[in-house]
Amino acid sequence: MSLNPKPPGALKRFFSKLSRIAEGIRKGFITIAVFGGVAAFSFGIYMGVSQNKGKVEPKSVLVLAPQGEMADELSKDPTSLVAEFVGSGGGKGVLLRDWVLALEKAAKDDRIERAILLLDDFEGAGLATLREAAAAIETFKASGKPIIAWGAMYDQRRYYLASHASKVYVHPMGGVFIEGVGRQRNYYRDALKRIGVEPNLIKVGAFKSAGEVYANNAPSKEALEADKYLLDAVWGVYMQGIERARKLPQRHITKSIEALPGALTAVKGNVSQLALDWKFADEAKTFEDIRAMLMKEVGEDKDGKTFRQTSLDAYVKNVRERVKGDHVAVIVASGEIGDGDASSGKIGGKSTSRLIRDVVADKNVKAIVLRVDSPGGSAYGSELIRHQLEVARAAGKPVVVSMGDLAASGGYWISMSSDRVIADPATITGSIGVFGLLPSADGAMAKLSIGTGGYKTTWLAGGYDFRQPLDPRMRELVQQGINHIYAEFIGKTATARKLDVATVDGIAQGRVWTGQQALDRKLVDQVGSLKDAIAAARELAKADAALPFRYRTAKPSTPLAAVLDALKGQIAAWVGASIADAAENSASLARLRLADPVTREVASDLLWLRDLVEGRKPYDAVAHCFCEPAL
Repeated sequence: MSLNPKPPGALKRFFSKLSRIAEGIRKGFITIAVFGGVAAFSFGIYMGVSQNKGKVEPKSVLVLAPQGEMADELSKDPTSLVAEFVGSGGGKGVLLRDWVLALEKAAKDDRIERAILLLDDFEGAGLATLREAAAAIETFKASGKPIIAWGAMYDQRRYYLASHASKVYVHPMGGVFIEGVGRQRNYYRDALKRIGVEPNLIKVGAFKSAGEVYANNAPSKEALEADKYLLDAVWGVYMQGIERARKLPQRHITKSIEALPGALTAVKGNVSQLALDWKFADEAKTFEDIRAMLMKEVGEDKDGKTFRQTSLDAYVKNVRERVKGDHVAVIVASGEIGDGDASSGKIGGKSTSRLIRDVVADKNVKAIVLRVDSPGGSAYGSELIRHQLEVARAAGKPVVVSMGDLAASGGYWISMSSDRVIADPATITGSIGVFGLLPSADGAMAKLSIGTGGYKTTWLAGGYDFRQPLDPRMRELVQQGINHIYAEFIGKTATARKLDVATVDGIAQGRVWTGQQALDRKLVDQVGSLKDAIAAARELAKADAALPFRYRTAKPSTPLAAVLDALKGQIAAWVGASIADAAENSASLARLRLADPVTREVASDLLWLRDLVEGRKPYDAVAHCFCEPAL
């Protein structure tokens, strides 16, 4: 949680100047994105992957070639929205629901003979999402149809999916790269001190480490303890999934990593051979070999240039059925939580509450499944959503929460008003804790030889001013506010989970847990998938097991409105990148801009701090985790 006072006008003018810098970045970046989209399209043609959107021919191969990340909901950038607007495709990224639908339908579709995973352009997902995607692959395999995977270089996210295929092919100059899981954060204490900013961290919860990135130069021992417990469990789930799918002995992955230096020397640096030797892959083939094999086994397309096939997008459009009448409503709550309205990829306290209210008013809706994938955000926005779900239950609509990759802090808060909470074993949840951050920049003012002063009728008038040292009385007021919000958090958790407050306090303290660890501590009701949550919703509604489900979303009034809304969000992100340039005062960082992952992380962290300082309200409570899917 964080409390942020309103900054003086000078800071707003400073950020206004940065926004003009961001405009130039925006224009260049959109041009690059459009060019990249054209290049990706051309690459697909070169690889012999058809872009055909027509009907599905008999004896076809379902081609699963995801580009970008897989998620429950995609953040729409302007380029992808323009592509949708003009009808040239869905842009970058793949929806988990589309992936699952395609494989489940294809398993029973006589027109689909087999499937192929092409994963070189897949940028990953959290482990909970990967597990659901892999389960869909297993469903397809169970039908007796083969599904093969091919890749030049499998990172560990790509390989998790590939390992579930009937057969794994790797390029002769490629390989499999599994490294383990870890969490490295940037810490800004000295950087802020260098420019004259004091972070003034106030918190409740020994393990609430979110604010530490600004107040420390390294993680606290509590943060390291919590990370070790969490990440060891996540790594165990990851290894188990691969070793079972590939029929490998337990700890095969761990032993392989330990033996890697000597083993690679023994094969003279041939990474693909090592993947074969360690049974991570079955054969080394080029894609030309794969294409020729499929052309021979399933037949050629009408042009005779590649094998008969249908893409994921085309197939989903072909088999998706419109749901009418009674149904289970699935509402996706994905991204950071804000107070008001939010576009795709974020959660708005008001807009999500309004959507829930509309769904409750629909007589065809028999139950609600809330799919949560969020690190949290505004405590006020979180409470708006939680309360609206409480209203839904009072109106007779059962509510089931399905936790995806992340349901922490505010993400856990919105999950509390439900009849059942189901998490994946690898979900990251909990983080029931509160922190306050009231940065002061009197040191920066002094470095600039700028003074400040004036008359106030009471000490509370301007009791927090970014330009002055934090008043001890203001610190105490904020501390009391944080204590109250924490008490509310654990009190609501105790009521929802039917636990006493002391027990919840003992397992809260800002600590994060996996879904399985949360089950062991009675923070969730069971471990399972979104499919399990939908089944539970039908059961609670006393409905037929075949009752269909339908995703319910709050859509912009027009496609053009969606494009403009995304542009607004994109500009804000580029402002953050410019802040990173200014904060670091580094020519090399400026040259790297958004191309470098470290730069992007710094930009994201400092943009969050900027938003904290530039909040519209005098104070704003934020229930945020600062955690992410651990893969």
